[in-house]
Amino acid sequence: MPFCNVSSYQNGDGDELNINGTNIFYRTYGQGPVKVLLIIGLAGTHDSWGPQIKGLAGTVIPNDDESTASDRSNESDEGDGVEVCAFDNRGMGRSSVPTKKSEYTTIIMAKDAIALMDHLGWKKAHVFGHSMGAMITCKLGAMVPDRVLSLALLNVTGGGYECIPKLDRHTLSIAIRFSRAKSPEQRATVDLDTHYSQEYLEEYVGDETRRSILYQQYVKSISSTGMQSKHGFDGQINACWTHKMSWTELESIRASGFPISVIHGRYDVIAQLCHAKKLAEKLHPSARMVELHGGHLVSHERTKEVNAALLELINASKSKINLNEWTNLQKKSKVFKATRISFCKTGNLSFMVDTVEKLRVFLLYFFGRFVLAFERARRAMRSLKPVRVGSALT
Repeated sequence: MPFCNVSSYQNGDGDELNINGTNIFYRTYGQGPVKVLLIIGLAGTHDSWGPQIKGLAGTVIPNDDESTASDRSNESDEGDGVEVCAFDNRGMGRSSVPTKKSEYTTIIMAKDAIALMDHLGWKKAHVFGHSMGAMITCKLGAMVPDRVLSLALLNVTGGGYECIPKLDRHTLSIAIRFSRAKSPEQRATVDLDTHYSQEYLEEYVGDETRRSILYQQYVKSISSTGMQSKHGFDGQINACWTHKMSWTELESIRASGFPISVIHGRYDVIAQLCHAKKLAEKLHPSARMVELHGGHLVSHERTKEVNAALLELINASKSKINLNEWTNLQKKSKVFKATRISFCKTGNLSFMVDTVEKLRVFLLYFFGRFVLAFERARRAMRSLKPVRVGSALT
């Protein structure tokens, strides 16, 4: 099985990666001069990119599959072919699972991805990320912009409080069910409501709904890879919660001149569309906003449209398109910029916004804990049996 020991590709910079010798499991697909690195999100494995691997590389059979080695003997890195690499992030799948939460940040995980590029001998690549993977992709783009040809950010947010979904009955129900899921069957049921729009799940394919078809697929997939460990889940949650892109990092990406696509499902219950739009605006004129009729896993729900957008992004990079022609976003006015800079100088608005955000997060957390406690108490009360003492009922 192909693994990359990321510490072997660090240059003794004294960071956390050199301590643990983390191994990253990866697979490559297809052959050609165009290199695409796919970075999956929270609790996902490399094969979650299946529809995009098929669309970009033309196959879902990995290059390390010995049964097809003879079929690839005449292939080379010439022509217009695409080679895709997808991998399991630390804390998931077959990759290492560090036990400390501090060993999971989007910076550290971006360094994992860079080490993997070094391991593959890729000097440059198109880097596409989904959800947490898109946060990691942003960090990678800021850290080594000279090695990036384009970025695709699918169902992304800015991290931190932006990771909190819109608070309503549906998402609260999902959160409670997710916390209780102990088996592949229970987890599959929750994942479907998390990943797809309700409209999509209730569509019929022949005599069955997509929900029933996908349920069987999810149970099989989760059973084969196993439930994510507590260390891995807590660590990846920490990476999302601590993620933040500074203005310096965003400027590093903008100044590099490569095109970016921000692709998002309108009915995403996990990553709110407004946060993706805000990030795209910050990356003007490099970014193009692509809204699709789908949920959090829009790459599966709207495969054709997503793959078309990714291929268009690759072609835009090849043609070295003028970014002002690439973007479909309006440029912010000079008045707005001046106002923002003025507020930043005083620090008052920044302090107020930060305070309000922290209060909102606290209230959401407190409310969620209250609901869970109420549910536990209700179940406990139901389990109590009345006991007769003489003629009294207690």
